[in-house]
Amino acid sequence: MKEFNIKKNDAGQRLDRFVGKAVPLLPEALLQKYIRIKRIKLNGKGAKRDTRLNEGDTLQLYINDEFFEKPREENSYLKVGTPKLNIVYEDENILLVDKKPGVLCHSAGVWDYNTLIANIQAYMAQKGEWKPKEENSFAPALCNRIDRNTGGIVIAAKNAEALRILNDKIRDREIEKYYLCAVQGKPKPAYGRLENYLFKDAAENQVYVKNRPEVGAKTAITEYRTICSKGALSLVECRLLTGRTHQIRAQMSHFGCPLLGDGKYGSERFNKGFGEKGQALYSYKLQFAFPTDAGCLEYLRDRTFTVKSVDFAEKYFGVTDLESI
Repeated sequence: MKEFNIKKNDAGQRLDRFVGKAVPLLPEALLQKYIRIKRIKLNGKGAKRDTRLNEGDTLQLYINDEFFEKPREENSYLKVGTPKLNIVYEDENILLVDKKPGVLCHSAGVWDYNTLIANIQAYMAQKGEWKPKEENSFAPALCNRIDRNTGGIVIAAKNAEALRILNDKIRDREIEKYYLCAVQGKPKPAYGRLENYLFKDAAENQVYVKNRPEVGAKTAITEYRTICSKGALSLVECRLLTGRTHQIRAQMSHFGCPLLGDGKYGSERFNKGFGEKGQALYSYKLQFAFPTDAGCLEYLRDRTFTVKSVDFAEKYFGVTDLESI
């Protein structure tokens, strides 16, 4: 139990508003429930959520200690009352989630509980698959990340062994990642291989394509094939053979077919005509190739997983059956 004495500067606030500020990790739904069942008392008695606090009042909060910790990324899952996940596949070792554009994988320097990892950890904790108090060091973790404005499949490991294996497989490029993108114009030829060098300007968070090796530039290789074209747009599948920052966006722009909605590497004038503000790029398919032993994940060998839908593929090309692409 924690106790708060209401001071002059706290007086006049609603009960629920004050508790929300005093205990930022407590989910809103749980806060309201605790008020209803009188686990939050005002001067020793139950009170309504809209009760105004007065100077000298005493609040007793019968709430678990972990909710009083200082908010940080490691405990942000506590704030998630109802996890929001688009699950593609799940078993005892891994979780594949379709991350929607606009969602952060991890917090970007400031505390943010509405991240993919916070929702995954809350989901597992609420199911009882992960018990933080019983763990010395492990927490469910993401094995790959996708940019905020890009959607697609993210892999989460449910245990330390799966995390180790998946990190090794991703490092050794034993997991194939396929992307869909809507691009300006028609790629010529319709399929092929883009191979050049990318130089990253960390200060601007932008990469530049170089046709020849330069100091600081890294090899970038992407295979692509045009699925269909309609009007001024083409739907293209890309397979990454290297994993550089903004690789597909920069290479396709350099190739003369910038991504629809890409404000950094695309055409502002072209994008404005479609009203798109985020790049039309989606990591829509994963294949666990596993040419070498995969230990406890051996059962995933050669399995392929695909998201149910990609908005821009359906909106501009009428493509709804992604498994048939």
